Amino acid sequence: MRNGIVVALVVALLPTACGSTDGGRAPAGSIEGVLLVSAAASLTDALGEIEAAFEAVYPDVDVVLNVAASSALREQIIEGAPADVFASANTSNMDKVVDAGEVAGDPTVFTMNLLQIAVPEGNPAGIAGLEDFSREEILIGLCAEAVPCGDFARVALSEAGVTPAIDTNEPDVRALLTKIELGELDAAITYVTDVASTDRVDGVDIPIEQNVVTAYPIAVLAGAPNPAAAEAFVAFVLADGAQAILSRYSFTEP
Repeated sequence: MRNGIVVALVVALLPTACGSTDGGRAPAGSIEGVLLVSAAASLTDALGEIEAAFEAVYPDVDVVLNVAASSALREQIIEGAPADVFASANTSNMDKVVDAGEVAGDPTVFTMNLLQIAVPEGNPAGIAGLEDFSREEILIGLCAEAVPCGDFARVALSEAGVTPAIDTNEPDVRALLTKIELGELDAAITYVTDVASTDRVDGVDIPIEQNVVTAYPIAVLAGAPNPAAAEAFVAFVLADGAQAILSRYSFTEP
């Protein structure tokens, strides 16, 4: 990220970070150490920017992002992998972490997303909608089952009455997007935010009656190695400045 962008973000976020949008923050000097954030792959770019802004306000904290499919992160957390914060791309994976006793307090939905068909730049296969996912002659991909983007894509296809001719099931949405960027697939179902993240991919809208609105919850984990920094980070994500960053990446407010 260019230094000028980071500086502008910090200036924009400082009033919120030190103000009262969420009832106030801990003084920056009281928060320090490594902060481990496990987050859905679709949040990669937006959280990278939020990370930089957070570290500028809390310079003694080193945020380490672990991005992957929410289902994979859920299993890591339940199996005891260290993490301070979990941000999931759906509520069901967060619910399983809650049920396992791994969440401190209550999760909060902090942003929303929609599905979109991703195609290589110029849409060479002429993909017009979900109905094209039944065409045997094109190469299509979805996220794997149990991965939020995969489950949501299958719901959308079912709503459209389409039985997809799937050529690949990818472990997370960024792996799927990469195959579209490289021209290895003709079409895939990703999120609106993923299509917006690159100029090497075009998007084909899915009608709202077939689409899935996805809710992203975030929570401090019960076994957080750095609970103070975790609480500060979650509050930061919920505040106006971080919400503005999410909006620029095409996420929507809950």
